[in-house]
Amino acid sequence: MNARLGAAEMIGELKPDIVLMDLNRPVVNGIEATRRIYDKFPTVRVMALTTYETEEWVIDAIRAGAAGYLLKDTPRAGLIKAIEGTAAGQTYIDPSVAGKLFTHVAGTTVVRDTTVAESLSPREHEILRLLANGRSNTDIATQLFLSEGMVRNYVSGIFDKLGVTDRTQAAIIALRHGLVD
Repeated sequence: MNARLGAAEMIGELKPDIVLMDLNRPVVNGIEATRRIYDKFPTVRVMALTTYETEEWVIDAIRAGAAGYLLKDTPRAGLIKAIEGTAAGQTYIDPSVAGKLFTHVAGTTVVRDTTVAESLSPREHEILRLLANGRSNTDIATQLFLSEGMVRNYVSGIFDKLGVTDRTQAAIIALRHGLVD
């Protein structure tokens, strides 16, 4: 591996499923590096692993395409669980910064978008509500008496209809448009 390569170039060579991104990077900060990775390799999941707890960093990382946001003081077991879950398509937000994300979303004006709401079937709306409340595919399947495969299919369809690629983006759209409790 060439040490002079940037993150995006290394991903092209190594083809990882997940990248742990320090937001405090030299030359190109982690937000911009995440954005470049997401633009060039949208299937690669980027998890921000940082010391920054401010709302601005959290929101910017998610907008750049991060699939998760954890603080560096996360216990080892929690870090491993988050990495495995993120690689499997789940989204992880450190509990100490999750409140900042919800405060930010709650502080924005909720606009009921009937176009978005009408594009979803009642079952998709129900699954989106559970997804936006942080429920995993396994939890959703159990609660709605569906197979996990069926839930994955519904989630994929919801992503397509909302024009997003991950659970965090879907949850933010749902919250902004008043589609969840």
